[in-house]
Amino acid sequence: MDEININHSVYKTRLSDKFINRKRYAPEDKSRVFSFIPGTIVEIIAVAGDSVEPGSELLVLEAMKMKNRILSTVRGVVRSVNVETGQVIPKGHLIVEIDTQED
Repeated sequence: MDEININHSVYKTRLSDKFINRKRYAPEDKSRVFSFIPGTIVEIIAVAGDSVEPGSELLVLEAMKMKNRILSTVRGVVRSVNVETGQVIPKGHLIVEIDTQED
């Protein structure tokens, strides 16, 4: 049994396995770009070594007959592009890694 204190009142509780095994919160790592939807890579614009700014185009992901332009959200240098043109990727796939630079 675990205890929880709410407004100076102590309650006994049991933690479920689902709660114990939950995915822990981690702050977003803006240097890593993941696919937000499954799709096909139709064009790679940025390659390793390219300098990027917030809003720079990285690649084009086609999903559900729509061409989604994936943009950088940070300033930096592209460390790696982890996809190839024509590759079908799932949601959550690591697409690009960027070495960020501070202003």
